[in-house]
This record gives sequence, structure tokens and C-alpha cells, in this order.
Amino acid sequence: MRKRLFITAFTVIGLITMNAQELKFGAKAGLNFATITNDAENELDITTDIVFGLLVEVPISEKISFQPELMYSGQGSSSAILTYLNVPLIGKYYVVKGLSLEVGPQIGFLLSAEDTDTDADIKDVFTNVDLSMNLGVGYTLNNGLFFNARYNLGLSDISTVDGITTKNRFLQVAVGYFFF
Repeated sequence: MRKRLFITAFTVIGLITMNAQELKFGAKAGLNFATITNDAENELDITTDIVFGLLVEVPISEKISFQPELMYSGQGSSSAILTYLNVPLIGKYYVVKGLSLEVGPQIGFLLSAEDTDTDADIKDVFTNVDLSMNLGVGYTLNNGLFFNARYNLGLSDISTVDGITTKNRFLQVAVGYFFF
């Protein structure tokens, strides 16, 4: 796991160094409409929580960019509020100027887990790492303001209780700004 993280970080740093003059640094904030699903595909109630963080867009070609992000993300369900430090590694394809399709993996590190009924810390019930896939669309204005919407599909099990495994899922809508 650490070896993969090191290789990913090394690759990101290499890409950033190669295209340093074209980098766009930014920040974004928005909402997650999140739930937890179990292996029977039952969804718990949806919760709405915040997401915010920093990002950098690295152009690879005229139509393709790489966008790593570092995001604080509220997820979970109405009965279990989970907070993560997420690292999405997003590939962007610009269909036309400003309009991009987004896809990429994400690794999330669990920061906290709380039972909403009792305010009890339930972090020991959940795994510390969550792997998922993002699919989305974004639009960037000429002034640096951007909007995006993503669906995040959990790939790894975040908990197993009484033989029932669960995964994160959420829809994220956000607004941000690129500092040129």
C-alpha cells in the first residue's frame, strides 16, 4: 500500500514539475448527498454534508488534464456520519472549451465516524481506507470560476457487521475557483 502511494505521489510530482508553467491551482466547496449501501444493495437514508479542499489542474494536452485534489468530505448516512480526507486523482477530457468529462479513482482516509443517535464514536466499526471511483462533469468559466458534479461509487468495503458489508456512495456538487 505504501509503495503504491509513493509511486502515485512521485508520478504526480513529476507531472507537476513538467508542466509547472501551465498549472492552475484552485479551491472548491460544495455538498455531498451521501449514503451507505450494503451487499444486498439496500441503501440507508441519505445525508447531506459538506466537502471542501484544494486542487491543481495539470494540462497534458489541449483536451486532456490531470487533476489531483485534497478534500475534506462528509459522507455516511443519516445514522452514521463519516468524515474522510479524500484524494481524488481525476482525469479530465474537455469536450469543448470549458466543458469537461471527469473520471478517476479516489482514496479516502477515515478521520471520524459518529453515531447520530448517541453521538458515540464508532470509528472502530469502519475501515481506515476507502477506495472508490468518480464519474462527473465540470464547467470552467474564463474568469476561473468552475462548477462540477460527480458521482462517487465505493469500490471497497468500509464495514462488515454480522456478515453484511457496506460501501460509500455519494453525489457531489461543488463550485470553485482557479487562481491563475
